[in-house]
Amino acid sequence: MTPMATNPDTLLAALRDGLGARHVLTEPADLAPYLIETRKLFTGSAVAVLKPGSTDEVAFAVRACTQAGLPVVPLGGNTGLTGAGVPQGGVVLSLERMTRLRAIDPVDATITVEAGMILQEVQEAADAAGMLFPLSYASRGSARIGGGISTNAGGIAVLAYGNARDLVLGLEVVLADGRVWNGLRALRKDNAGYDLKQLFIGSEGTLGIVTAAVLKLFPKPRSTSVALVGLDSAQAALDLFVALRTRLDRDLTAFEYLPPFALEIVLRHVPGTVPPLAGAHGAYALIEAASARPDADMQGALEAALGDALEAGTIADAVVGASGAQNDALWRLREGVPEAQTREGASIKHDVSVPLSRLPQFLARAGAACVAEMPGLRPCGFGHFGDGNIHFNLSQPPDMPAADFLAQWGRFNRIVHDIVHDLGGSIAAEHGVGLIKREELAHYGDPAGLDLMRRLKDALDPGHMLNPGKILADVAPERARAPGSKA
Repeated sequence: MTPMATNPDTLLAALRDGLGARHVLTEPADLAPYLIETRKLFTGSAVAVLKPGSTDEVAFAVRACTQAGLPVVPLGGNTGLTGAGVPQGGVVLSLERMTRLRAIDPVDATITVEAGMILQEVQEAADAAGMLFPLSYASRGSARIGGGISTNAGGIAVLAYGNARDLVLGLEVVLADGRVWNGLRALRKDNAGYDLKQLFIGSEGTLGIVTAAVLKLFPKPRSTSVALVGLDSAQAALDLFVALRTRLDRDLTAFEYLPPFALEIVLRHVPGTVPPLAGAHGAYALIEAASARPDADMQGALEAALGDALEAGTIADAVVGASGAQNDALWRLREGVPEAQTREGASIKHDVSVPLSRLPQFLARAGAACVAEMPGLRPCGFGHFGDGNIHFNLSQPPDMPAADFLAQWGRFNRIVHDIVHDLGGSIAAEHGVGLIKREELAHYGDPAGLDLMRRLKDALDPGHMLNPGKILADVAPERARAPGSKA
């Protein structure tokens, strides 16, 4: 790490002058909430937390800190799941004050927002204008849009609308030297050189700090239908997905997979949930179909498609929501899985993707391998079946202490990720790399690709001052600790 070129007290005084004293936190009690990752797997350290209120203030803070040799770790809503926002010294730069809606244009179908705006508030602003911003995931009520962009978040609407990367038209970014790149353009076509915004989307704040974005909007669905189906197996779920994709085309907006264990713990731990189907099944799928066409009848279309699947023997049973409230209740069965897993005990979590055709093979191989390694362990592979993204989580054996189970995280990483790699998949589907997967990226990443990443980091952040130690292990100022330890 570059040594401090400026006395820390002098730097902090300058930051207080530039940002306002109440926006420079240094007391331990004030720092504490910004230092711990949401799952409490990592706890970091920082000299201060800075809370700029504008792009100019972000630029000032970054320039002052990097010139002084003090690393800067950007932080949004602190809802990340890989430790990407955990500081290892330096300062935390919180974007929580940058929440302004800069513009909304229904004709261009765009919304321009600052990076600290809560995702749910972006959705609500779009809705108020008669439009849809489709990026959505469980933490939408506290996650900030800048964090979603910096991790290329996915969520439940990827099948129809794509990841965050697909929803960004333009960005405003503060670079490591404090300059501001103004790429806030609402253009659908722009071939004037390199597509620079793509460098910063998914880079976890290691190449630049996103301060604002122009995002795509879509027509609001006029007709939406949700169903939960019972099937014999993951292969049957894949067969159903292929059939629905052909039949419903772009109106198929979500296809979420649930193993029996996931539904079991949701019904046990999540208040207000009730069994959706009579009897038990080998697998379940939560399906949503939606259309903005004024003449669309998605409930009728989904019921007809599932009726044919039932007659063909692809599915064993199904329930289709007859109202918005019933649709929400069915979605609660899927969205409640993370909450239920937390209440069930400790989990070793993997966010992976494999080609669609290999999903059933992955679930069978990985589940069998993990149980063989630790009898009593309970695999819970669920998630975004339609785009190949599975949250392959492992719940602790009921009779094993949580700490003992979590100590085996690296052991199960190797088992699960070896299978993912063998099937041509990715060890990081939508949650990013951060601290928790950087050694795994070094292990599985293509050598030429890793070298290109290092070169980009060196070019855009030659002093390694922006979120150091994340993504690339060998450009870190210090080694990250294992999950569950103090950083």
